[in-house]
Amino acid sequence: MTNKPLRRLAQGIAVLCAATLGLTACGSSDSGSDDTSSGAGDVKAALAKGGTITVWAWEPTLKQVVADFQTKYPKVKVKLVNAGTGNDQYTALQNAVQAGKGGPDAAQIEYFALSQFALGKSVTDISGYGAKGLAKSYSPGPWNSVSIDGGVYGLPMDSGPMALYYNKKVLDEHKIQVPTTWDEFLTAARALHKADPKVYIANDTGEAGFVNSLIWQAGGHPYKVDGTKVTVDYSDPKVAEFTQVWQQLLSEHLLAPVTGWTDQWYKGLGNGTIATLPSAAWMPANFATGVPAAAGDWRVAPLPQWKQGETASAENGGSSMAVMKASKNAELAYAFIEYANKGAGVQTRLKGGAFPATTADLNSSAFLDTKFPYFGGQQANKIFAESAKNVLPGWNYLPYQAYANSIFNDTVGKAYVSDTTLTSGLKTWQEAIVKYGNDQGFSAGS
Repeated sequence: MTNKPLRRLAQGIAVLCAATLGLTACGSSDSGSDDTSSGAGDVKAALAKGGTITVWAWEPTLKQVVADFQTKYPKVKVKLVNAGTGNDQYTALQNAVQAGKGGPDAAQIEYFALSQFALGKSVTDISGYGAKGLAKSYSPGPWNSVSIDGGVYGLPMDSGPMALYYNKKVLDEHKIQVPTTWDEFLTAARALHKADPKVYIANDTGEAGFVNSLIWQAGGHPYKVDGTKVTVDYSDPKVAEFTQVWQQLLSEHLLAPVTGWTDQWYKGLGNGTIATLPSAAWMPANFATGVPAAAGDWRVAPLPQWKQGETASAENGGSSMAVMKASKNAELAYAFIEYANKGAGVQTRLKGGAFPATTADLNSSAFLDTKFPYFGGQQANKIFAESAKNVLPGWNYLPYQAYANSIFNDTVGKAYVSDTTLTSGLKTWQEAIVKYGNDQGFSAGS
């Protein structure tokens, strides 16, 4: 599970290179795989020989993983460094890339930012170490995010399949059924707010990652990336499925104007004035620690659908672990990231609260049968695991997604605070994304 500050990186992450991880600032503009000649045999030999590697990551469960790894491979020393979360780490990481020294051998990198590092040639294609054959070991969404231009540039650490968290106590009080479609969600929003003007179906003040997740679930593909050729198109009819419903929620003031992860947000989740939360599978621990007084009131349901009878889902958040191109111990670095994200380290991380991207764990009875006291004893992992299986394939992030997300509030965000429509805001965002891409040396169009 990725911790809470990362949920907000999509709104305000700064650029990562001199201006971004663009072509002119970060290396070759060549596309395609950067195959390594090393293989699984080299990894085993490196473990037998031993050495020291440095890993930059913020996930707290890795502390125990490092201890266990070093016990298993006593000749290997792993220096685990928290260089900051998200933008703080990315800035430090890119500074090290530019300086040619001081960087780690492996690093935690969120899915939306990984392609920037891959295109900038600062992370290694790990296909040659055996990663190419691991596709079936992971759920589709995370695996797609680490598979870039025919190469594999990281191993999935976790997963963020989406679901609908709902306050059963509030919905039951107002005799409102849990919505199974977004049209039903809109109807429920109207009924709930009419019954009690202090209560809202959900909160939303605009977040790029959330908007893209709902468009992803609708089957939209606003981003197409082929090497340095980038196409951005928010006029996709599937995008309209999202805007038609969400615009009504905004225009009718049916969403609480409360920003996530604030004290007001936690208060709303706790006192019932925010009745549902469409979010990802990493959210339960945040409920338990941030809204303890509402334990037993909340439950989990599948994400509402854009069309009745469908089961489509999408990802929201999550991280990979990549081997840095500058590493002088790449084989050891790969051995560690495989141990942490596919081997025995996965169980350690799950016990610490991570949500798996590994299909074996998503399908295990021990995982699926886990009861969540916070959700009234519900076996919520069954819903999350089914969501992971139903994540629609083919989603692409931009090779400069961090920058695109950073200007969301200046474009689409206006629809949440003014008469600007979502459609208009998305068009403005599209134009700005295309212009920026061309300024950075990409061939961008719409």
